[in-house]
Amino acid sequence: MTRILKSKYKIDRRLRCNLWGRPKSPFNKRDYPPGLNGQIRRRKPSDFGIQLMAKQKLKGHYGYITEKQFRNLFFKASNLKGNTSENLIQLLERRLDAAVYRMKFVTTVFAARQFVSHGHVLVNGKKLSIPSYSVKDGDVIEIKESSREIPIVLEAISSTERDTPEYISVDYDKLKGTFLKGPKLEEVPYPVVMEPNLVIEYYSR
Repeated sequence: MTRILKSKYKIDRRLRCNLWGRPKSPFNKRDYPPGLNGQIRRRKPSDFGIQLMAKQKLKGHYGYITEKQFRNLFFKASNLKGNTSENLIQLLERRLDAAVYRMKFVTTVFAARQFVSHGHVLVNGKKLSIPSYSVKDGDVIEIKESSREIPIVLEAISSTERDTPEYISVDYDKLKGTFLKGPKLEEVPYPVVMEPNLVIEYYSR
């Protein structure tokens, strides 16, 4: 499968927000899209444009998720009982790479995907290298013992840039965490406002 990997900083400026809340984001100084025409005043977006932007923000926050993967998550969320928006958020947060990122074992969600893919993570004692694996309530996620001295791990656990959400419990001495439950929208520490209801409208057209 061919995939175009785009700079996360360009994503920040294109979506006009600091999508991951990082102090190094250029959006903090240049709050307009990249390119020669970035500073030109633009017309008010249409309803479709607003929905599309909401979808791009939510999808982009979780790193390199393809459009097909994201759409499939929407269909899965719509087939579950309860609120489709809440279901979608839970499915996204249950991704193994997202859980590793929330546990602060790595510095970015992009690094989390690579970290899982390279086999550094155990789930309930078994190695899993599938970033999209859906963790369940009570699943124990830990860093493989031979990977605990990797610089990116040491940097991440010592960082005060992010807080660990309440739906996850982490023991940083053992580099082990437990996914307690699927979160509600307000429990997820998004640095920007996410509007999953607009995402649902986008796919329901």
